[in-house]
Amino acid sequence: MIPITILNGFLGAGKTTLLQNLLVQARDLSDVQLGVIVNEMSELDVDGTVLDTSEVMSHKDARFASIPAGSISGPEGLIRFAEAVEQLKSAGASHILIETSGSTHPWPLLEAIRTHKSVQLHGFLSVVDTLTLAQDHDLGRSIVPRASQNLADGKRGIENLLAEQVMFATRILLSKIDRVSNETLQSVAQAIHPINTGADILGMQWGNIRLDALLALPPYDHDRVAILGAELEDWDRTHGTTSMSGPDDYRIDSIVISDPRPFHPQRLWDVYNHYLGTGIYRSKGFFWLPSRDRLQLLWNQTAGSVGLEIVNYWKIATLEDNSLNLLPEERKEMQRRLQDMSPDFGDRRCRLTVIGDRDGLETFAAALRECLCTDDEIAAWKAGLPFDDPWPKATASLT
Repeated sequence: MIPITILNGFLGAGKTTLLQNLLVQARDLSDVQLGVIVNEMSELDVDGTVLDTSEVMSHKDARFASIPAGSISGPEGLIRFAEAVEQLKSAGASHILIETSGSTHPWPLLEAIRTHKSVQLHGFLSVVDTLTLAQDHDLGRSIVPRASQNLADGKRGIENLLAEQVMFATRILLSKIDRVSNETLQSVAQAIHPINTGADILGMQWGNIRLDALLALPPYDHDRVAILGAELEDWDRTHGTTSMSGPDDYRIDSIVISDPRPFHPQRLWDVYNHYLGTGIYRSKGFFWLPSRDRLQLLWNQTAGSVGLEIVNYWKIATLEDNSLNLLPEERKEMQRRLQDMSPDFGDRRCRLTVIGDRDGLETFAAALRECLCTDDEIAAWKAGLPFDDPWPKATASLT
């Protein structure tokens, strides 16, 4: 039986950062061959691409499987999960990590693992965004009352998903603790503890969890959660919902923006500061700015905060930089890769997925589209004219 560990948690809690950290640690363990399954709600597989560019694991690796465009707990997602397990088993994975999408309900996946003949669950880690709970959920204290009220009203909301992700956990990881005070951290932990008194609660900064401790986790106690799972199934049957299979009943939806044009840096800044409502849970993806046209940037927004990361250099920018002294064969190969792309932009492209409540999703997505540069602004970029760019210039490296 291959041990499996689930990395679960709401949108933007820090699951991908945790996964990257664990994969980096695995490099130093010759006897551990980690297999990875990454599930994305959106068709845009951002997390898988981030793993590619960070060089800790590649899409081409036989021990990597991606399940985009839906929840791994849905009927189709569970079929693809079983296929992914067979792929990783054939590739010699000694331990499998699953990063679920933020809208994934744990129970159907837990049941699929329990009945699978080749794998055994060792650890269900629930990553909880401490900052978001502090800012949007009264330090976590409003989750249970709102979840209870939702059930009384015959519906399931975001608070129910948050609570249930915690209920099934064997370990609760409070992320982003570097962005809150110790007093806030303690308050959030105290609010979360009654939801699952049997789980350890640990603080986590930048995914700093020891891989050897994770690999040593004991088998999951499915009997402990059997009654809870049965109650949730009964509630769904009674109310005619499928909220444990996907995000539909939580009113969560996603929109993908894909355009070769750059975002205007000032307009993007204004949209972030004025249009980012509480109904936008997550937006992430890759983009470029005319003021920094060599850099492939990662947009990583959760609730009211956004992070920018330098992912890579665009191939077209590398090709145009004569100071790099590319070898003739390197230049020829890069030209071959770019030959079918835009003559103006090359491989540069803005590709973002926006996830949020259906009522406010299109408003924010429309505001983002308005940030794309006009023809006149693109002409100004080609002419080398400057652009107002209020985004931070300083960079920090994480090792």
